[in-house]
Amino acid sequence: MTNMDFCSPLAVLLSRYGAVRDHTVALVAPLSAEDCGAQSMPDASPAKWHLAHTTWFFETFVLEPNEPGFAPFEPAFRVLFNSYYNGVGAKHPRPQRGLLTRPPLDEVLAYRADVDRRMARLVPAVLQNATLCALIELGLQHEQQHQELLVTDIKHLLSCNPVHPAYGAAVVPVGDQALVPAARPLGWRHLEGGLVEVGHGGDGFAFDNESPRHRAYLAPYALASRLVTNAEWMAFVEGGGYDNPAHWLAEGWDWRVAQGLRHPLYWHRRDDGAWHEFTLAGLRPVQSAMPVVHLSYYEADAYARWVGARLPTEAEWEHAAQTAGTTGAHGLEQLFGAAWQWTQSSYAAYPGFRTADGAVGEYNGKFMVNQYVLRGSSCATPPGHARSTYRNFFPATARWQYTGVRLARDA
Repeated sequence: MTNMDFCSPLAVLLSRYGAVRDHTVALVAPLSAEDCGAQSMPDASPAKWHLAHTTWFFETFVLEPNEPGFAPFEPAFRVLFNSYYNGVGAKHPRPQRGLLTRPPLDEVLAYRADVDRRMARLVPAVLQNATLCALIELGLQHEQQHQELLVTDIKHLLSCNPVHPAYGAAVVPVGDQALVPAARPLGWRHLEGGLVEVGHGGDGFAFDNESPRHRAYLAPYALASRLVTNAEWMAFVEGGGYDNPAHWLAEGWDWRVAQGLRHPLYWHRRDDGAWHEFTLAGLRPVQSAMPVVHLSYYEADAYARWVGARLPTEAEWEHAAQTAGTTGAHGLEQLFGAAWQWTQSSYAAYPGFRTADGAVGEYNGKFMVNQYVLRGSSCATPPGHARSTYRNFFPATARWQYTGVRLARDA
């Protein structure tokens, strides 16, 4: 689950718990109750469901086995807001989450408040239980993951509305409102490689899929100094990149043809030929210097081939990020906070990986098939949630996340 073997001081843990939980509620503040209940596609979830599920996690995994005289807020919630934990029991079908008009939003918010009060009473009593403290931290990290999903799911939902509504007044700047352009022209940063160590091995929180730390051999390689921009991607679009199967993996080409795709998700071409992009602030002209986002693995791989490069491996990305640090050394920009960066690495277990016991062992390990690893973090990732060892993962067709491209090549 995590590599934490200690508890934070009581005041720190309670403050962190309150801050994370409050941030989730702040993200839905600009939304109406109708916004919060709608589901735009099977891969996305209603905001109301995110609010409830992140609360369900604490009620199910922390309160139920540890709270004296435990009683659920509402017994039906155990099924309604279970996501994929088969060890817990039955689940409401994911594609049908938008049909849950009951409970209403007000009741879900009351559920959050009730669980928060009970957690505040429980935490002081279990502060010396390192396993339980690690579980609470996992719940907070889990909620931060859902905060990012909540933002991207809201964006997809609003994009389906033909009037292109804005998310609303930014209570917390996230997503497109937090994106910044690249500072310099694209260059290449060469690294010697060799036998390197990757994976989480230090203090602090890490998901189980980030461990164990292990050695990997890297041939000399180079990474692009920054992410691919909208202007560079526009050249791919207008240069026939979506029309030439020579650049595409066979499966990716078949998927592109079947979906009729000719540009990134949320791009629109107006009658005058100008490109616009749907953002959380509504429909806006495509900003040339901004990193291109909302790309599938197939699109990222095709672009890399089109420019005579490739996608990095996850070990290359992590080694470069650790070498560069967070100060911009070696000229690597936008490692964090702009877009998740596709790698060519399939999502699989590290050598020596072991799944945790119990239902929380279902958190990551069972998804290690038919997915690709992304590294870094995005403009929708909550502050403090990114690190160089973080392994995000999605299927090759996923586009609704803030996913972009950093090129690599052999040195």
